Amino acid sequence: MILQNDRLTVKINALGGELHAIRGADGTEYLWPGHPGYWMGQALNLFPFVGRLQGGAYLYRGKTYQLGTHGFVRHTVLSESKRSDVEGELFMEDSAQTRAQYPFRFRYSICYRLEGAALHVVYRVENKDDDILPFGIGGHPGFCVPMEKGLKFTDYRVRFPEAKDAKQVVLSDACLIPGQTADYDLGQAQAVALRHDLFDHDAIVLQNSGARAILERKDGKGRFVELSYPDCPYLGIWHAVCTDAPFVCLEPWATLPGREGVTEDFETSPMVLRLDPGAVYENRLCIRVGEATA
Repeated sequence: MILQNDRLTVKINALGGELHAIRGADGTEYLWPGHPGYWMGQALNLFPFVGRLQGGAYLYRGKTYQLGTHGFVRHTVLSESKRSDVEGELFMEDSAQTRAQYPFRFRYSICYRLEGAALHVVYRVENKDDDILPFGIGGHPGFCVPMEKGLKFTDYRVRFPEAKDAKQVVLSDACLIPGQTADYDLGQAQAVALRHDLFDHDAIVLQNSGARAILERKDGKGRFVELSYPDCPYLGIWHAVCTDAPFVCLEPWATLPGREGVTEDFETSPMVLRLDPGAVYENRLCIRVGEATA
């Protein structure tokens, strides 16, 4: 699927509904293209869980189910339900294959819409079951760093203009939640200055980061990517561990990974959202690109 206006060309892969390109009118590619030496993903969509589960499994009504990292949407070819020059929607519904690992009836969709230099994204989950639907949801888009020739990864930062008392959600060595948070000092610039060794222990996950993150040069000039995530209380910042990868992922999460040492019971777990029978959940993001002069 290709969406296009006078500012942007966006390509979307049916596999996982994953973004495949976000290209400016001047030819600048903002989205990480994937590379086998670092990370072949580009912009994963995460459902029905974010991150890992203890032992890759969870409980529901006394039965154990296996569920892989970030869920199964990323591995599913989605169908088109709406398409125009500037808007497209893809969806999936439960099947015998999904119910073997997630025993619920649902409809999951992603709508992409271009407006100027902004790409609006809406995740939508409909509970088609007679019982409460437990789920996790989030995004995992990667962006090229640097965005301009002659610059380095360390010339960039991720700035949080609305952050107040930012906290880091601590991850264990297995990328699970041990139940700890720590103050995270963003400094006077309200930013995380990028360097490759930041990610030697995997992602930095922040809460209280506000609803906007701006990937930009430290001098505030040049090309930037702004991600708005008003419906997500967490943002992960990541690139391939122990590498010099030329990208960074800004990952808006509505929920967190599983807890360390706990096999989550989806009837009671605090690590999932719950949706009443027949109800619809929506989560809105926006990716805006541009070039600043000051």
